[in-house]
Amino acid sequence: AGSQLRVVFDKINNLLSGKSVQSGGRTVSVTQHPQGLDFVYYKLAEKFVDQGEEEIASHHDAAFPIAVVASGIWEIHPRVGDLFLAHLHKKCPYSVPFYPAWKEGTSMEEYQRMLGYQVKDSKMEEEDHFLKRMSGMIRLYAAIIQLRWPYGNKQGTHPHGLNYGWRWLSQMLNLEPLADVTATLLYAFLEVCGNALMKQYQDQFWKMMLLIREDYCPRYD
Repeated sequence: AGSQLRVVFDKINNLLSGKSVQSGGRTVSVTQHPQGLDFVYYKLAEKFVDQGEEEIASHHDAAFPIAVVASGIWEIHPRVGDLFLAHLHKKCPYSVPFYPAWKEGTSMEEYQRMLGYQVKDSKMEEEDHFLKRMSGMIRLYAAIIQLRWPYGNKQGTHPHGLNYGWRWLSQMLNLEPLADVTATLLYAFLEVCGNALMKQYQDQFWKMMLLIREDYCPRYD
């Protein structure tokens, strides 16, 4: 609900603006430590990505309320956006998009982590769980690039708007498709922001869809 989102947004914005806020029964402020603001920037950006990886992966509709808050905070506090992208790219290299290549001397466990897999006790997570997490983070990214905080002045441009989504899609199609991964992420991305891209890019968008159908998809075979 809008009122709940405003409460969350205002609390985060007040904290980042140096005001005291209530958290866990305590009053906290970034001014209490010289590195307090940097720490909160880092952890907040990490938390947004975690919500994509966990919450949105399981509940797709959560992408939009989380994204609208993240977008609004990003607009007022650009450092959060820079760190969000850093966390996102580290956890989901396909959001760059980038397919890490194996290099000589790299252990298989290290390489699996580079690809975004969770590895515990030398055991790699199951493929379905991996794809679910990756698609959750891509859904969050696809929602952020098209949404703006509705209660702001909106005088400036979106800090990371649809043009970045168009660039991601174009770059993705310039890479050779990876079995399962590419199809899963393209579907998640287009399901969330395909309509917004269509309205923005019109004929170019439909040409891109024809390219995917007639040229890119057959390369999966």
